[in-house]
Amino acid sequence: MIYIGLTGWGDHPDVYDEHSSKQDKLKDYAGHFPIVELDASFYAVQPERNMKKWVAETPDSFKFIVKAYQGMTGHQRGDIPFESKEDMFKAFRLSLTPFLEADKLGVVLLQFPPWFDCRKQNVDYIRYCKRQLEGLPLAIEFRNQSWYSDEFRNGTLQFLRDEELIHSVCDEPQAGEGSIPLIAESTHKGVTVFRLHGRNTAGWTKKGNENSWREVRYLYDYTEAELRDLVPVLQKLDRASDKIYVLFNNNSGGHAAANAKTMIELLGLDYGGLAPRQLDLF
Repeated sequence: MIYIGLTGWGDHPDVYDEHSSKQDKLKDYAGHFPIVELDASFYAVQPERNMKKWVAETPDSFKFIVKAYQGMTGHQRGDIPFESKEDMFKAFRLSLTPFLEADKLGVVLLQFPPWFDCRKQNVDYIRYCKRQLEGLPLAIEFRNQSWYSDEFRNGTLQFLRDEELIHSVCDEPQAGEGSIPLIAESTHKGVTVFRLHGRNTAGWTKKGNENSWREVRYLYDYTEAELRDLVPVLQKLDRASDKIYVLFNNNSGGHAAANAKTMIELLGLDYGGLAPRQLDLF
């Protein structure tokens, strides 16, 4: 089954009811899509009250794809706000308890930075992450193309299979070492993740502060033809895994929600169990 959603629920005006408050954004979002990527967890390990709130605001069948804290994946250089790495992983794991108790955890997404290249030290670190998060469904997203070079591609995919790790397949600009090719391969029978970052090649490599960089990097509107070309890719992955979590990350220009709904139509999907939408009767 293919489940389609967006990265975050706070920047998609197309899905909010005009009478809703800012606090209702997740409730409104859950009336349109069955999954969401939680991005706040990347910037800070979330307190239990937040996780419980988000559980309460979503239907029973709703799933969260939780992005791993940046200190765990090497994005945060320097000191971490924990006594040790082990304490950091324990705190993150504990934060997931409300999702686990409500059966709303889809996967934990470990997205490694562009400088995390294919070398034994980094392979060993992925194994370390798995030990620290043992028993959780873990998806691995690489951002250095060395993992998919002719020399290492088969080994990368076999490593993910052997470790029972989920492959995060990406559609993104092809802009050198810091981008990866679309490798439509599942490494886990249960789940595959597919993330669409857009195809803004010029914006992908543009420098600047974090906020302006992100605004340009993910500024892209997929055409219907481009989305149609991806249909057989998703169908292939669907045959290989029980669940496919598809996440549109091209948020900068407000295109993600419309693109996701177009893909739902192209695939002929109809989700039950979504949150009820408000009816504007007058």
